[in-house]
Amino acid sequence: MKKILLEFLKFGYKTLFLPVVKKGNSFISSKIPKTELSKIHVNNAKLLTTREELLSLLPIGGVVAELGVDQGDFSESILNITKPQKLHLIDSWGSKRYNQKKRTSVENRFSEGVKEKSIEINIGLSTEVVTNFKDNYFDWIYIDTTHSYKTTIEELEAYRTKIKPNGYITGHDFILGNWDGLIRYGVIEAVYEFCVKYD
Repeated sequence: MKKILLEFLKFGYKTLFLPVVKKGNSFISSKIPKTELSKIHVNNAKLLTTREELLSLLPIGGVVAELGVDQGDFSESILNITKPQKLHLIDSWGSKRYNQKKRTSVENRFSEGVKEKSIEINIGLSTEVVTNFKDNYFDWIYIDTTHSYKTTIEELEAYRTKIKPNGYITGHDFILGNWDGLIRYGVIEAVYEFCVKYD
């Protein structure tokens, strides 16, 4: 706790409100564009208490993608609640935290669905594997990857045409950041920008 407090004091008030990137021994703030929403953008907004509540509102038996799978716990919820006809699990498992051991665990966990072809594991970055899917393919997708502004806006743009006309783009961590690690997210700004750009 002492170290986190010292880091906060060292880098100051802006640490909580601006994303910072470490370059050498110094931190550089990285600006995220701000977009204002209008009332029209929140007319049909609904506050949900859990991710499972979100799943209960989504179509049953659809073609679905989960971007960012980790160990597959939420994938299990998707299967149990929405019973997709086809579930694409998209992840690169290419970092220390999200590693190949977790990928192997997911492959073992969902091996039966993979054999039956109701589950497909798409290995790679979400913004790269998107080219494997035709337009108007998904009934809905769920985004839970890096939470950075750059990746989130790229995912929204890339998957926009892959969703059926009445489909849904859903996601996780629509919050300012992870305060345990003092990590600033950009999900809110990316979603606002996307909503305004595409009305």
